Amino acid sequence: MITAAMVKELRERTGSGMMDCKKALNETNGDMDKAIEVLREKGLAAATKKAGRIAAEGVVVTYISEDMKTGAVVEVNCETDFVAANEDFKALADNVAKMVVASEFTTVEELLAAKYVGDESMTLQEAVTALIAKLGENMSVRRFEKFVADNGIVQSYIHGGGKIGVLVQLSCEKQDDVLKTVAKDVAMQVAAANPLFLNRDQVDSESLEKEKEIYRVQALNEGKPENIVEKMVMGRISKYYKEVCLVDQVWVKNGDYTIAKYVAEEGKKIGAAVEVVRFARFERGEGIEKKEENFAEEVQRQVSGK
Repeated sequence: MITAAMVKELRERTGSGMMDCKKALNETNGDMDKAIEVLREKGLAAATKKAGRIAAEGVVVTYISEDMKTGAVVEVNCETDFVAANEDFKALADNVAKMVVASEFTTVEELLAAKYVGDESMTLQEAVTALIAKLGENMSVRRFEKFVADNGIVQSYIHGGGKIGVLVQLSCEKQDDVLKTVAKDVAMQVAAANPLFLNRDQVDSESLEKEKEIYRVQALNEGKPENIVEKMVMGRISKYYKEVCLVDQVWVKNGDYTIAKYVAEEGKKIGAAVEVVRFARFERGEGIEKKEENFAEEVQRQVSGK
């Protein structure tokens, strides 16, 4: 006999609807483990139907180890901001970040095949599939980045409730509260100013030549003599560096400092040189083409069942 307590337990373990749980238990003559399998299979079918739908919302989350030596930033997507605010969805994203920190995986595919930290009876892919079935939206673990600092610390910053996530790595012989503050300030700079490169050495030649050509044409169009165009181009390239290179950018919290100057000054307080090693900046949904929906048409489709 299928009892209300059995239905309740199955619902709590799977997150599936009450009627789905009752049907699964009836199909399996009350066998809880088999009922879970049935619901997962149904969830997989539901997930397959939703797989083609564009998931451009979601969250960017970070996770830093207690010793601040390892950190991760991940983007997990869904279809709507409503699901992005769901506690189960946010818990999934947080667990993905923890999995990245605790592993040596380099690809999303490897990560999805691993045991899920929230429930080791399933893989991360199975956990995503189960949540798709529960919340009714397509979801995906899109990307991640992991930093490990042998000398120094890793720090993070989240902006806009998960719209932007930043990871930074600083090198320093000493690790104290000042260094933690510097790292947080640098992470906030990356979020606010969106640098493309760490320093001038990292600006690729293709980007540089493209900018030079744009400035060269601009100068000629302004009617400048050719003999001074090159000087103007180099002057504008210098300005370009200050816009796109993190260490050359003006610090958003104090316009009298560049990031390089700020970091150097704080290093003197610490008593050891501080260097920004690298950074990663994820903005939710960047590069994903969102499908524009007509709200009235969407409602009509739902009403008609199409």
